[in-house]
Parts: sequence; C-alpha cells; structure tokens
Amino acid sequence: MTRIDRYLLRQLSIALVAVTVGLAALVWLTQSLRFIELVLDRGLSLVVFVELTSLMLPSFFAVILPITTFVVVLFVYVRLASDRELVVMRAAGLSQWTLARPAVMLAVIATGVCFALNLWLVPLSHTAFRQWQFEIRNQLVGVLLQEGVFSQVGDDLTVYARYRDPDGTLRGILVHDQRESGAPVTILAEQGRIITAPTGPRVTLLNGVRQQVERAPTNAAPGTPPLRLNLLSFSENSIDLARATRGEEARTRDSRERSVAELLNPDPAEGLRERELRRYYAEAHQRLAGPLTTLSFALVALAVALTGEFRRHGGGARIAVGIAIVVGLLAFGLTGGNLAARDNIWVPLVWIQAMLPGVIALWWMSGAPGWPKPAPPPMPASA
Repeated sequence: MTRIDRYLLRQLSIALVAVTVGLAALVWLTQSLRFIELVLDRGLSLVVFVELTSLMLPSFFAVILPITTFVVVLFVYVRLASDRELVVMRAAGLSQWTLARPAVMLAVIATGVCFALNLWLVPLSHTAFRQWQFEIRNQLVGVLLQEGVFSQVGDDLTVYARYRDPDGTLRGILVHDQRESGAPVTILAEQGRIITAPTGPRVTLLNGVRQQVERAPTNAAPGTPPLRLNLLSFSENSIDLARATRGEEARTRDSRERSVAELLNPDPAEGLRERELRRYYAEAHQRLAGPLTTLSFALVALAVALTGEFRRHGGGARIAVGIAIVVGLLAFGLTGGNLAARDNIWVPLVWIQAMLPGVIALWWMSGAPGWPKPAPPPMPASA
C-alpha cells in the first residue's frame, strides 16, 4: 500500500466511522423515545433501558452502512477534486483505478461488516430484544403498574395503586379479578409489594378487604337473593399475577429472528401460511443481497466523482447527481422487495438492485467501452 493509498484510506475511514456512528446514534435516539415511558412512569431502571434499546443498534447499522459508505466516498472525492488534489495526483501519473483503490478497499470491508450483521448479529440481537420485551410485558408485571392508573394485567385482571414508594411499595391498592367466571373479586388493601416467584410474579397485599359476588345456587330456598356479597378482612393476602398472562406465554418468532437457512427452509410443523412462506423467502434473499449494495453504492460514488471533466465549482452538481442516482436505487430496491414478498417471481429484482449499479459503475469508469462516442471536430484546413 502506497503512501497515497494510506492517505486516502485514512480520510475515508475516519469520515465513515464518524458519519455512521453519528447517524446511528440519531436513529437510536429517535427510536428509543418509544421506551422512555418505561423509565419515567413504570419504574424501569436506566441501565435496563439502555441495554434494551442498544439491542436495536445492529439493525440500524445494517441499514445505514451502505448509505453512509456512499455519502463518505462521494463527498471525500468531490472535496479532493475541488481542492485540486486529484489533479496533482493524476499529474503524478496515478491512474483512475489507483485513485479508486482505497475507496474500493473500504467498501469491501464495509460489505463484510454488513454480511456479519445481516447473517449473524441482527438475528441474535433482535431475538434478545424481543425476548426481553416479552418478559417485561408478561412477567415483569411490577414494572408495568403505574401509580394513579388502572393497569390492565391480561384480559381479566385490573390493578390500581394510588402511588408507589421509591422502594417499590404500592399504597392504596385496588384489584379487580374476573378470572373466575361468574364470581368476580374486588380487593382493597392499604399497601402491597410485587414479588417475583419461580412460578411468576405475585402481589402480596397487607391489611385489606376481599369482596366477592356469588350467584345463589339453583336449589336455594325461595326468596333467596340471586346475588350474594361475601366480605373477608385479611392482614395478608397474595395474588398470582402470572395467571393473567398465561395465555401469552408462547412467544412466536418473527422473520427477523430467524437465520437465512430457517427462512429458506422453515419447519413444516409450524404450519406457516403460503403468504408467510413467500415473505420469508424474499427476506432471505434480501439479507444475502443487501450487503452487496454497499460495494455498488461506493462504485457509483466513484463513477460520479472521478469521471467527467474537471470544473473548479462543479462539486455541487456531482453531489446532486450522485444523490439522485442512489435515491432512485433505494426506491427501486424498496419496490422490488415489496413485490418479491408478494410474489417470489420478482426476487431477481433484489439481486439486480444490489449488483447491477456496481457493474454499470465499473463499466463507466473503464471509459464506457462499446458506447458510441461523438466524433472529434474536423481539423481546420491549412492555408
């Protein structure tokens, strides 16, 4: 590797890391706002919040890395052309491919990172994220109880707490339990605490009253009221909250949690519908073809920045052309992915969007062989 290669590669690498990390942090900040309620209102610790939302970062990097690679390559080379550094390098005898070599090396590394993200890290992190989210919703019921709000735990259990102490103690508790058909129970207690048992979360209530409405038996004596209210005072009582969410214990895995092999050959025992099978097949091809867009977009940026006539103030036009091309390619890729998910006959569009722009960019940087060129102007006749 020559000194010029190291110089260009250093500028490209620093810019790529800065832009990618900055953009990923911005996306993470906007997406994590959905979970800020867990910290402010539901008692989730800040450490758990950061760990939970950080599991989304691999998917962010997998999406934005092809775009940031294109942006960095285009802007760095356009800046070098505007500062006439490329002119000096060409005057020193460097060819088009020598100038493009550092950007291609960086794009190949970024493509490898995208493959590692799509094929390994994104499914792993997304599985951990959904599992943690499932536990918060269905097992960590104490986190979901808000003070001053009637919180629905499952379909048949409602819990209200007037306020929550800093140590987690609940004050002024009302529990309305309808899990026993025909015999709803209402419990009022002075205080209580959520505990996590091996069988699931439970709430221990202190100093309260249990009210249950029962129907009179069919063989009751004439004149017996059809409904009867039973009151029971207690000093301590325990309620199993896990029963309220027992129907949701079987968590289903979505497509982003599955490996490419599972997407291409799902287990027949799952009984997936034909529409889901088509969507899984299309997503598998998108994961395999997606990283190649990193290399293709970098080649498009090189073709725009290194070809054409040099103009002192032509950088803005080059940037606009490059951005327009990539925006069109992204729109084409989104359309092709949707069509492929509906009908697998359109799956080749995914590979065309990932590979064809890079091939065309290489052909254009080679001088567009085979493309008709305008004839040179005629030489003036000698006197």
